[in-house]
Amino acid sequence: MKIYHNPRCSKSRQALALIQEAGIEPEIVEYLQTPPTVEELDKILKLLKCEPQDVMRRGEAVYRELGLKDRSLSRGEAIELMVEHPKLIERPIIVKGRRAVIGRPPENVRELL
Repeated sequence: MKIYHNPRCSKSRQALALIQEAGIEPEIVEYLQTPPTVEELDKILKLLKCEPQDVMRRGEAVYRELGLKDRSLSRGEAIELMVEHPKLIERPIIVKGRRAVIGRPPENVRELL
């Protein structure tokens, strides 16, 4: 199991705690320090059955600064922007095998336990 984690985010910390309480020690990827590659994020999105815009954090300053509300992006362009600006990626994302969930609310992680 792998969690794309932001230790400063309460929802991310809660999801990690649920995983650990289940006796699992996941691989923790602090994605703001080590963003996924374009290929990794594309794979994660496919596991989530989501498009990039579905997991983009619209409240982030970088979202406004880049004018993303008024831009039409291809899937590839959106993924590249998210890798370049990882704050745009919703958190936490938990991956287990061929399944993934967004840990908002943190209880979503139970689907993978």
